[in-house]
This record gives sequence, C-alpha cells and structure tokens, in this order.
Amino acid sequence: MTTPPPARREAAFFFILVTVALDMLALGVIIPVLPKLVVAFEGGDLQSAARVVGYFGFAWAAMQFFFQPVLGALSDHFGRRPVVLASNLGLGLDYIFMALAPSLPFLFAGRVISGITAASVATANAYISDITPPEKRAGRFGMIGAAFGLGFILGPAIGGALGAYDLRLPFWAAAFFSLANFLYGYFILPESLAPEKRTPGIVWRSANVFGSVEFLRRKPALTLLAAALFLSYLAHESLPALFVLYTQNRYNWDASTTGWALTIVGVSQTIVSGALVRPAVARLGEKTTLVIALTCGALGLVAYAFAPTGALFMAAPPLIALWGMANPSFQGLATRLAGVSEQGRLQGALGSLRGVSGMVGPILFTQIFAASLAFNVFSGAGYFFAALLLATSLFIGLKAAGAKRD
Repeated sequence: MTTPPPARREAAFFFILVTVALDMLALGVIIPVLPKLVVAFEGGDLQSAARVVGYFGFAWAAMQFFFQPVLGALSDHFGRRPVVLASNLGLGLDYIFMALAPSLPFLFAGRVISGITAASVATANAYISDITPPEKRAGRFGMIGAAFGLGFILGPAIGGALGAYDLRLPFWAAAFFSLANFLYGYFILPESLAPEKRTPGIVWRSANVFGSVEFLRRKPALTLLAAALFLSYLAHESLPALFVLYTQNRYNWDASTTGWALTIVGVSQTIVSGALVRPAVARLGEKTTLVIALTCGALGLVAYAFAPTGALFMAAPPLIALWGMANPSFQGLATRLAGVSEQGRLQGALGSLRGVSGMVGPILFTQIFAASLAFNVFSGAGYFFAALLLATSLFIGLKAAGAKRD
C-alpha cells in the first residue's frame, strides 16, 4: 500500500485526531474512579490506597517509558496502521479486563497492560510526520495536543457521572470508546508509510530506551532538542502533581472549586493547541514560537508560585496554556532531523522522555512541596523550581536551533 493521496491524507489525519481524542477520553474516563476502586479493594483504608495509587501511576509511566520506542520501531518496519489498530484493540480488551478485575493484583495488571498499549501515541505522531510536509508538522502536532485536551476535559466528567452509579461502569465505557475506534480505523485508516520507505528489519537497538538515547545522540542538534524537551516535560509534571495539594493548602479550595479551576485550565490549553499553534508557527516559525511558549510557561509558573490569592492564581492559566505551543514546535524541529524511515523511532525516543518525566516528576515535586510544609517555608517552591527548569529548557532549545542551522 502506497502513501495516500492528498484527500485521503486529510481523512487519515482526521482519523488520527479521533484516535488520540478517543484514547485520551478512554484514559480520562477512569481517572475519577480508579483511586476509588483501589480504596474499595483496600477495604476503605485511604492511607494504604494512596500508596497503591502511587504505584499504579509509576507502573503506567514506566510502561510508557519502555514501550514507546518498541512500538515506534515496529511501526517503522511494519507500518503505522497495524500498530495503531493493535493498540486500539488491546486497550479495549484491557479495559474489559479491568472492569471484571476480581482483586487488586488483577486491576494492577490491567493498568500495566494499558500503559503498554497506550504507548502508540508515538506511532500516531510518526503517522502525522509521514503525511504532513515538514513546514506544517508543528501545526498538526498542535491539533493533536487539542485532541489530548478534549479527551481529558470530557473524560473525567463522563467517568465521574458514570462512577456515581457503579465504579466499574466507566471501564466499560472506556472499552466501548477504544473498540469503536478500532473498528473505525480498521475500515477507514490508510497506511501512511510506503513499503519502500520502511526499515528492512526491526531496528531492535532503537527499540529500547538505551537504544533510544543512542538514536538521539547521533546529531548534536537532536541531542540538545531532546534535552530541552525533557526539561519541559519534567516542569509540566508540576501541574498535575501539585495543583490540588497546593491550592487546598494555600487558598483553602474545596473539591468543587478545584474541579472548576481544572476545567478552565483544560479548556484554555485546548484552545491554544487547536487554534493558535498552527497560525503562530506559520507566521513566526518554530523557533520563535518555541521561545514565546517557554517564556509564557515560565512566567505562568512564577505566577502560580507567588500569587497571594486564588483569584490572582487563576489569572495565570492563559500563560500556562500558551506553553502548549512548545511541544509541537519541539516536535516539528525534531522531525526535520530524522529520515523518513526513522520517524517512528524518533517519536518513540521522544515518548520515552515523557515516560521518564512521568516517573520522576510526581515524586520530585510532591517531595519539594512536602519539604516546604515541613520546614514552613515558601509553599510555591515546587512551581518556582519548575519555572527554572523551563528557563533552562529555553536556553538549551535556543542552542539546539542554532546548531540546526550549522
């Protein structure tokens, strides 16, 4: 099967948008109920359940870390279509497994499997690289970010409503979304990587996290870009790790106020990803857009750290949302540094960086927050440290852009 013509490429891109949105919707649906189901399995012991939920989060991120490169390398050899479809099917069946889990170990196993099958995001990004000219990729990656945001805005709301009736019902809903996505893709999705452009064999040295690092080290500009992207990913982990704890401690927000605030944050990020990235990159270029995005993100984090009232705190989400233009700009720059047959390995390697940040970030920022409470010092220290990480990311990113031109 050859690369699809323009009309089918547009249809294929729409499918990838739907795929990512449904995948994130399925993941988001179980967010409100998974901890509650763990509590139920632990006999109502909140302290024990909290530790278990932490293990669940670490295991999921670890699977993303290890399997993003594997699926990326497989897609370079077999094509993007079979990897994306297998992921959708695997997720759907796994959610059914989790819905029927009779005990906590079974639920944990299901969460591990979902971390593996959800690692196809790298393949979706490689698909976009296949069907999109280099100068338009950042805008397309921005739309993928909007699909992420949409899934995470709607998913928790749906999951919370269904979970009010039965804690296992959201898992069935997640299975439905994933399996419907598989059927849609099976009949509609074309292959994006022509056979003559695929790797002759599976490049196993790149299909692991250590090989991914070696792949990223091949070009100085790519190494610098990867380092800057990792710091941005790591700084971003401060948001989910600290938001609820920090606002409760500093502004005495209850669950309802926090929920509305998170909705505003999610809507802001979706608007930026869906409506601003493409025109910004088209008008300003990837480098300038990256500078603006990282600068706004750093300023937003500083505002989070120092805002004396909740009202002023909520003035910062627009700045934080503009940070969402950074990842598509990073991705667009990076895709120019890899060959046609290497886009899957590239996206797998970059996906592993997100996996590392997902494992390290929550522990790092919650420990900073806990230390600030223990010593009764600046409670916004975690957000301020994240801002410093973004400033460093900007410095390295500018060096990478300069190296790219050399």
